[in-house]
Amino acid sequence: MKVSFPRAPAPSPAAVESGRLLFAGPVDFIKGVVAMEGLPDPDRPEICFAGRSNVGKSSLINALTGRKGIARASNTPGRTQELNFFALGDRAYLVDLPGYGFAKAPVAVVAKWQALQKRYLAGRPNLRRVFALIDARHGIKPVDHETMTLLDRSAVPFQVVVTKADKIGAGALAQTLAQIEAELQKHPAAFPELIVTSSEKGHGIEALRAVIDALTRG
Repeated sequence: MKVSFPRAPAPSPAAVESGRLLFAGPVDFIKGVVAMEGLPDPDRPEICFAGRSNVGKSSLINALTGRKGIARASNTPGRTQELNFFALGDRAYLVDLPGYGFAKAPVAVVAKWQALQKRYLAGRPNLRRVFALIDARHGIKPVDHETMTLLDRSAVPFQVVVTKADKIGAGALAQTLAQIEAELQKHPAAFPELIVTSSEKGHGIEALRAVIDALTRG
């Protein structure tokens, strides 16, 4: 049976304010993790951001937090191969994964990173949801399917966040959303709503904050 993937509805004013307050509080880079034994204790909910290189993860995290430099920690030399943990006060962790296309390293180093990513995504008990970022200009690519299939097999729910929606026209965006909807039919772990964003214009940021706020309660 075909599943519909509409845009997420606009959050209520109360949900918008609750999400704003969550991200207006302390947001701190905690650590970069290079091995499973280095993970923080699973004592709070985790939300993970994944996507291809240059999909706009750092820009999105900066827009969510309202802090222009908060995600720079994941882009400094030596951290690009790590799982980067950011604390939302003592409420939750945001986890930033390096882009799928990261390849400026020896093959053995890339293989080690890929193994770490797979182990984390498949076995983290407090991982509430993975946000799979998809560039509005390109849609879902084969490398995206690889990670989505891993999440299917691990029964980890993921939700597509479309980035850079301001970079294309309305007609092209509609075509991209149709392509994403068709491709997501292959993935049972996909949450049946899309969040369309522009970090530069602020579109969709309130909706994404509200979703994260709801996911990290309790």
